[in-house]
Amino acid sequence: MSLRICGNRQIKTLPGLETRPTPSRVREALFNIWQGTIANCRWLDICTGSGSMGAEALCRQAASVTGIEQSAKACAIIQQNWEQVANSSQEFQILRGSAIAKLASLSTQQFDRIYFDPPYASDLYEPVLNAIASQEMLAPNGEIAIEHSCGRSAQPIVGLEICRQKVYGNTALTFYTSCSDTHHK
Repeated sequence: MSLRICGNRQIKTLPGLETRPTPSRVREALFNIWQGTIANCRWLDICTGSGSMGAEALCRQAASVTGIEQSAKACAIIQQNWEQVANSSQEFQILRGSAIAKLASLSTQQFDRIYFDPPYASDLYEPVLNAIASQEMLAPNGEIAIEHSCGRSAQPIVGLEICRQKVYGNTALTFYTSCSDTHHK
């Protein structure tokens, strides 16, 4: 299977329901919201799936893209997709394993844009957000976008504040920024 991203480029996806690609309408809306902030940013994609969001960030000139994905099959496809769209000045890596464990391995890094799209019924939302906040992984002026079903309410997280929410059919995006007191590093 395949999917089209920025510039009408085609990337591969896993067949079946093992991963759920972000709907094109939601992907386009997110990149419109973050327009002007992707070039040269450090992008983190948690529960990467097909890698379409990271590929889109690379097409829009993100300096680096890091993905975290549990599925070995998905990691192989993500690697191929990102190799296809990245240019020689961009860095990317895909880390295979649990989101919480891999976030701990990235705890010394900061990211300007973080996209988090776990399975909608998962219990990863709060633990992942708490890990990002407690490890201060969000750069000053950075944002996190979380994709979830519109029936799920966003939870308050110590160190993060909700700055906006958008609904697109059955899919919602909730955006978080660091609370002002966490910017003093």
